[in-house]
Amino acid sequence: MQIPMEAPALLEQNFLEIRARILEVAAALDRIGRANGSVQGDPRMRRISEAIDTLKRPDADRAEQIQVLFSREYDDQWQEKFTV
Repeated sequence: MQIPMEAPALLEQNFLEIRARILEVAAALDRIGRANGSVQGDPRMRRISEAIDTLKRPDADRAEQIQVLFSREYDDQWQEKFTV
């Protein structure tokens, strides 16, 4: 069984990658904001906003919550719908 790393060590190890990914998201949102047209009311933007709000919470299962947010509802007939 592995001994979990300490939080400060994990932050040190991951800080630059986390920062880069946050900057990527911010840049994409800036490009959308500067583009012509409006995405107000687009459900994808609502999901993005909800995901960002989820990141701000101290919950331990944020990744799971965001995965569920961007996932489709389960459909028993999925195989028929996606058969090529």
